[in-house]
Amino acid sequence: MPIQLEVRDVSVAYGANPIVRSVSFVLEPGIVGCLLGPSGCGKTTLLRAIAGFEPISQGEIHLHGRRVSVPGETLAPELRRVGMVFQDFALFPHLTVAQNVGFGLRRLARAARARRVEELLELVGLAHTARRYPHALSGGMQQRVALARAMAPRPEILLLDEPFSSLDAEQREQLAREVRDLLKREGVTAILVTHDQLEAFAMADQIGVMAEGRIRQWDTGFGLYHEPADRFVADFIGQGVLLPASVVDATRVKTEFGRVAGAKPHGLRPGAEAVVLIRPDDLLYDESSPRRATVVERAFRGAEYLYQLRLENGTEVLCLVPSHHQHAIGDEIGIRLQADHLVVFARD
Repeated sequence: MPIQLEVRDVSVAYGANPIVRSVSFVLEPGIVGCLLGPSGCGKTTLLRAIAGFEPISQGEIHLHGRRVSVPGETLAPELRRVGMVFQDFALFPHLTVAQNVGFGLRRLARAARARRVEELLELVGLAHTARRYPHALSGGMQQRVALARAMAPRPEILLLDEPFSSLDAEQREQLAREVRDLLKREGVTAILVTHDQLEAFAMADQIGVMAEGRIRQWDTGFGLYHEPADRFVADFIGQGVLLPASVVDATRVKTEFGRVAGAKPHGLRPGAEAVVLIRPDDLLYDESSPRRATVVERAFRGAEYLYQLRLENGTEVLCLVPSHHQHAIGDEIGIRLQADHLVVFARD
């Protein structure tokens, strides 16, 4: 299967200031990728380099087998067959929805352009809005129009730069799932830039977690959550705490919860000081357990509460508890550790 996008050892710098540092990854046709990370990590700069808006200072970028960027030579964005969806939608307010979608199809005959516009508006569920103007649409509807416009010329790859950032959290996750379904239906390769991990999980097949211009881990959402490559990824993805531990052997560590099997000490020797990652779903509410913890904070989440608990030694952990077990701040509850495997890192 041909590779749709290949980023080889790419760096981008603004003068003497490096922004992206030696990044490499590939996307195969039909795959939705994601660059995920905090503000300032270089993810948008890398996306702009893929689009052709930024020159690279090192490495190569290939699109569909064609080299499009090397240091000193950058193929123009309009020649790359790349579609772009921006965070502000960038719709033309004086054009109707249909005219916006058909904007990049002016070289087609009128009948062919009309068919493609109709096809895409049907695909995104907005055929009934063809004659409306963008201001008459909700934020989510405007985003689907922007997506249809970007997909209209059948780009080799679709680039989405924080496309849902203006929507609230619930809308972002829902629209991310809808956009993923649309891309999969059309077989479009895409790469999303976001700082929102739930958005990334909802939409992407493969995710690169970025920090300080580098990809710390390129993996599935499941892999990032359950097998973080380093402490930054472990801290950035999901919720959890790092508890002090000592390594017993290749599969066990000693923690405040006793000796725990199923741990992966990553080559640490027996006796080594370590920390073990504990997620909220690793702790089970169990009133018969002798291990007690005090409720410090709680957040209602419908079917469950997320409790912040203080252990006897003062360490605080998170625990998900079915919401029909309601406890006040200051209450003591029983908990036990139950995890299929635990991720262990060397202690700093």
